[in-house]
Amino acid sequence: MKIERIKVLVSRPGRNFVTVKIETDEGIYGVGDATLNGREMAVAAYLEEHVAPCLIGKDPRNIEDIWQYLYRGAYWRKGPVTMTAIGAIDMALWDILGKHAGLPVWQLLGGKSRHGVTVYVHANGESIGEVLDNAAGFIDQGYKAIRLQCAIPSTKGTYGTLEGKKNYYELQGNRPLPPEQMWSTRKYMNFIPELFKAARERFGYDIDLLHDVHSRLTPIEAARLGKLLEPYDLLFLEDTVIAENSAGYEQIRQHTTTPLAVGETFNTIWDAKELIEKQSIDYIRTAVSHGGGITPMRKLSDFSALYHVRMAPHGAPDLSPISTMAHLHINSWAPNFGIQEFVGFGTPELNSIFKYELPLKDGMLLVSDKPGLGIDIDETAMGNYPYVRSYLPVSRLEDGTLWNW
Repeated sequence: MKIERIKVLVSRPGRNFVTVKIETDEGIYGVGDATLNGREMAVAAYLEEHVAPCLIGKDPRNIEDIWQYLYRGAYWRKGPVTMTAIGAIDMALWDILGKHAGLPVWQLLGGKSRHGVTVYVHANGESIGEVLDNAAGFIDQGYKAIRLQCAIPSTKGTYGTLEGKKNYYELQGNRPLPPEQMWSTRKYMNFIPELFKAARERFGYDIDLLHDVHSRLTPIEAARLGKLLEPYDLLFLEDTVIAENSAGYEQIRQHTTTPLAVGETFNTIWDAKELIEKQSIDYIRTAVSHGGGITPMRKLSDFSALYHVRMAPHGAPDLSPISTMAHLHINSWAPNFGIQEFVGFGTPELNSIFKYELPLKDGMLLVSDKPGLGIDIDETAMGNYPYVRSYLPVSRLEDGTLWNW
């Protein structure tokens, strides 16, 4: 079997997605997700100009060798553009291998470790009451873990909400330049504990609650927040500080027992190595797309398990359903899986392009038994949604200082 053609397909069914399709001389093809939010065309060009020409004629079943070829052979390693491109190729190769073998990818990885993949959803809102009402709706649907995000009073555009829009799919709109939001750490710190106090009073302690700080705090501020939230028993507190300096998480760890999660912007195991080895975190959030694919994710899982760190892959709407399906295969296999972020079943536009099934039972998604990843694409439908340049927001302090979004 040989790789005959590699297509890079860019579409915007509500937001931009980059999809890779690898075709072989035996008629088998595989698909991968190459979406990098706000930098989609950089990955598309990397794939078209620098990756695809090197792979024509190669045997797609040699997944490890191709991964090493793309990572080590390019000299310029790591980084989100490179690793997202590699991740898409890797997903497509595993998809091909599964179809060739007549087996789902989870079977190729070593079989299942669990019956289903527990997921958490996002309950957002502009007031505590609205957030809790949205959370109640998810509980009625059977979800058992919910991330709560609420707009801070008198602060426009707090993370998780944007100018009155509550649907996460609407956070990235048609904008010529990045929208800007204001941030106040003091207002945030004085407000967020009230959100979780109200949530526990309404829902009790049988529902897992989570929160994403989105790297807005310093280590000592994050430590204080963790202590303030300890009475409300969060499953984890995500991205409390920027993780470039891993010592920040060591400092947080000294002051709070609230579990910590980080890693959605990580691209390799090296980004997480010290955090995992020093057990400064409890959950690693690297995504299959931005982290280089299924091949390195299984290695990250094995390494994390040695230090009691669980897998909780990033699953926001900047990943296409291809990544969602890939995550389900990895999570079904990984012995140290914790929980999967999940933003729902997509929009009609999205589902006109990506063809997949995601059964939900008791707050868990059930992985496909179909050969490969269990997802297909409609290239014709992609043509109905051309690419439109768009960006994630930019955050500033109230005095105008640029801050972390």
